[in-house]
Amino acid sequence: MNFRGSHIISVDQLNRVSVEKIFDVADSMTPYASRLQTTKVLDGAILGSMFFEASTRTRMSFGCAFNSLGGSVREIVDMKTSSISKGESLYDTARVISGYSDVIVMRHPSPGSVEEFAKASRVPVINGGDGDNEHPSQALLDLYTIRKELEHKRSMIDGMRIAMVGDLKNGRTVHSLSKLLLLYKNITFTMISPNELKMPNEILDQLILAGHKVIETDNMKVGLSDNDTVYLTRIQEERFEKQSDADLYRGQFKLNQEIYTQHCAPNTVIMHPLPRDSRANANELDSDLNLHPNLAIFRQADNGVVIRMALFALVLGVEDSVHKTSAPVKWFTDTRTTTTT
Repeated sequence: MNFRGSHIISVDQLNRVSVEKIFDVADSMTPYASRLQTTKVLDGAILGSMFFEASTRTRMSFGCAFNSLGGSVREIVDMKTSSISKGESLYDTARVISGYSDVIVMRHPSPGSVEEFAKASRVPVINGGDGDNEHPSQALLDLYTIRKELEHKRSMIDGMRIAMVGDLKNGRTVHSLSKLLLLYKNITFTMISPNELKMPNEILDQLILAGHKVIETDNMKVGLSDNDTVYLTRIQEERFEKQSDADLYRGQFKLNQEIYTQHCAPNTVIMHPLPRDSRANANELDSDLNLHPNLAIFRQADNGVVIRMALFALVLGVEDSVHKTSAPVKWFTDTRTTTTT
């Protein structure tokens, strides 16, 4: 893929070479994301951050990533504060906002909306999540996390075993991650969900056609065994017509210390795209695992910054210039850079 000036809308745009390129650039961003060094390579550049759906990690990490490259961020954080609420089309919005920005990140509740917006934009657009469709930067940071966690355990993505748990029908993170894993070899997928919330058949068929093994089950304890990674998701209650429909499934698939010890292999990596639903009637990932060395969810969230820095650097064509303006930070950072592996 030629990244410079390109939109990043779907993982379908990527091949394995381009994914490895993103990861290599992300590795080079670590000193800046860790606040060991600063860079001004995007000094004067403006990110248009348009989030028409609730977000914490994605919105903040995109903003932090752009700021860490020296750029400035201008935000729209609610449909009600945008002229879209007055009937303005995505086309008109794109034409206007792209005149104010050098790159745009957009999240929208409707599938396909970011692609529609990008067609009218005069600058690169990165998909920050469009309904239950895709979330390409999340898939990249998830895969980057898997690679780093498995490397630490002297394993690799090719040939791994991964369990995906929860609302696989509506969870765009597992959709995009599954599509990205099509680029790798001999993976065993165990899809753990209620039958009503199973992974879409289109994605299952693609995995099987690519030569991967797919197991489907609604028995979490059986499905958890013999995996390298367990990727949990919450019930996507915002995708249901009624709250009562979502409540039918809440709390059915929980992972805690006892279940992990009894049913998971000792070195199984625990992942979750966050937010995890910590309410008592849900609690899909228990806080009693917070200090577990194989809990990777916070390392996973941290990796979102370097991946998104890499995407900005690549689409704006500065990946080879980042270090030219680097300098040591002037503030205390030791506590931030201390991590548990």
